[in-house]
Amino acid sequence: MVIQSPLRRKALLSLLLLVITSNLLLYQSQFGLSVLQHNINGAVLGSLIDLTIIAPLLVFFLIKKRHIKHLLIVIPLGLIVARLLIPVQYLGSFGRVTEIGLGIEILLILFEFFLIAKLLKNTPRIFSSASKHVLPFLASFDYEIKRSGGRNPIVHILFSELLMFYYAFFFWRKTPTYTENQFTIYRKSSLIPFRIMMIHAIVIETLGIHWWLHEKSVMLSVILLLLNIYSLVFFIGDLQAIRFNPVHIGKDNIYLSLGLMRRMKVPLHTIVRVIEEREQLEKKVTKDTIEFIANDFEKVYPNLVLELAVPVQATLFLGMKKNYKRVAIKVDNIIEFKEMLKENISEKNS
Repeated sequence: MVIQSPLRRKALLSLLLLVITSNLLLYQSQFGLSVLQHNINGAVLGSLIDLTIIAPLLVFFLIKKRHIKHLLIVIPLGLIVARLLIPVQYLGSFGRVTEIGLGIEILLILFEFFLIAKLLKNTPRIFSSASKHVLPFLASFDYEIKRSGGRNPIVHILFSELLMFYYAFFFWRKTPTYTENQFTIYRKSSLIPFRIMMIHAIVIETLGIHWWLHEKSVMLSVILLLLNIYSLVFFIGDLQAIRFNPVHIGKDNIYLSLGLMRRMKVPLHTIVRVIEEREQLEKKVTKDTIEFIANDFEKVYPNLVLELAVPVQATLFLGMKKNYKRVAIKVDNIIEFKEMLKENISEKNS
């Protein structure tokens, strides 16, 4: 019998907690200390096996998308945990083993930073190449990062931050232009007034509360100031990203984005159904549905929902990835959008 995924994860987590707790009690409780008096070397050896083999394997099997490189990370981490958990006076000759784990972890971290620095060195080329594509910038930007080998989560976070500053500071004098196969999602909504209102609120809060809080706590006032500046830059950058990245229908894919918060490339051959019935569109959104709907002051519903044959990956805030099987969309010019979408789907299927 195959254990269901949630049950399996709970069992693995329980075993991991048991391993950590039992070893913690061994060195931090009176009962554990009494056990150590009879066989210190045996207890320490058992703890090292628990923390450097059993616990890392449990963590490894808890990872959804496992790779052999994850073992190279969790095993040295287990050695470091052992070094922190087991008192120095008990380690004895085993102390050298834990130091090896620390050294391996430092080398792995340095190697990761080397790869990140190498990729960041290509940042101007990535931005330049992405801006020359026919596709919206965000869609071509993801393609250029992958082409440059940027698969590290830290890389995606860094480039997400760079995108925010790029849109916030380099699009002031530009006016968005759209081709016949591109459709906006914000013009028939209150998104722009809502964002302007949020920006004004942040500015007023910064001017008012910062000076008051500065007299109470300089540290808190500085932290609040930095958070407000970051929020201000994010709202401006996100708004510009929405304006300059319309929904794009291509021959093979449809490219969707809602500013910096979410974007997605949906292959047309994966679309098995286009849901248009009003009662279906107004139903509660399911967990496997991603929405590309601009914020409004009132409740809004999608124009249509794309049902996919297989889950398709979307890029979310800070470059995080998640798969969805339904895509809810609300565009401004829905009639032309439906006609072009259905025509391209028909051509692709034929």
